[in-house]
Amino acid sequence: MWPDRRIIDLFGIEHPIIQAPMAGSNGSAMVIAASQAGGLGSLPCAMLDAEKMRAELGVIRQQTSNPINVNFFCHTPPDPDPARDAAWKARLTEYYVELGLDANASAPAVNRAPFDDAMCEIVEETKPTVVSFHFGLPAETLLERVKAAGCIVISSATTADEARWLADNGCDAIIAQGYEAGGHRGMFLTDNVATQAGTMALVPQVVDAVSVPVIAAGGIADGRGIAAAFALGASGVQIGTAYLFTPESLVSDLHRTALQETRDDQTALTNLFSGRPARGIMNRLMREVGPMSDAPSAFPTAGGALAPLKAAAEEKGAADFTSLWSGQSARLGHEIGAADLTRQLAEDALLRMTAIAPVKA
Repeated sequence: MWPDRRIIDLFGIEHPIIQAPMAGSNGSAMVIAASQAGGLGSLPCAMLDAEKMRAELGVIRQQTSNPINVNFFCHTPPDPDPARDAAWKARLTEYYVELGLDANASAPAVNRAPFDDAMCEIVEETKPTVVSFHFGLPAETLLERVKAAGCIVISSATTADEARWLADNGCDAIIAQGYEAGGHRGMFLTDNVATQAGTMALVPQVVDAVSVPVIAAGGIADGRGIAAAFALGASGVQIGTAYLFTPESLVSDLHRTALQETRDDQTALTNLFSGRPARGIMNRLMREVGPMSDAPSAFPTAGGALAPLKAAAEEKGAADFTSLWSGQSARLGHEIGAADLTRQLAEDALLRMTAIAPVKA
């Protein structure tokens, strides 16, 4: 019944719906629910060490043998820059003083690791159906090992040029990530977020640029968005924010409340929390420092200086220094289980696509 079955057939799934991997916000429970409902559940591994990654995959495989996606960051860790780190800490000093914290205390380490040999070994052992990457692709030797393990490789593009680069370098499908999407931009050939296209403009241009299937991402939260993505030439969709409302989501109560209350004009791209642009709900830090700034430490280390502020504010019931990742479509979200959400999205999309299908003579 789906007008384009390329993603369904490539991944071996029932519905062309990918639950977005959201580092820190979803784990095995969401993966299991989405996959059991016929979508593609995604396990984010950027904040997991090898032991935790293996444990999460073990839990998943105990409960479902359906296809899953395992996701990794593939950024290049920055060189140490004490001067920049000190300047970022200095910019935050007023908040440390306000909260009674020691601004001279060492910042905790940030645990966002790029795809490496240890992670690749686990991929070779477990052989997930799909392996996805953010910020381009890993080193060629690692990518060759992933493909040799029989895994399908996908990655995010924020421009048609990035999509062509990914297709030329071995991707089996491309995620076209529009400006509306929550969380980190997958950009890797440019760092100019000001020129990033929205999903409606980006998807058809990526479809025209590559021969592999395209997955639309950004601002899609219901059947209307899915139907629109297919009308633009996508073969599937990746949805994140809508899954943050589910009981399987790992977001804090503060984050969940913010999602429930936010509107279409209350998110912004910000680099304050990690050092790299990501869309989240506006809060005090973003308003007072400005959502985009030259001040933060390089990705992914900026969050270290914010960690004590985040913890202290959250103890007082405030999300002033918390990254509240969300796409622009949060207002369309509602509380429902991840499995039911996956089925509901598919049913709603199919009904809408059937309703607008041209009548045959």
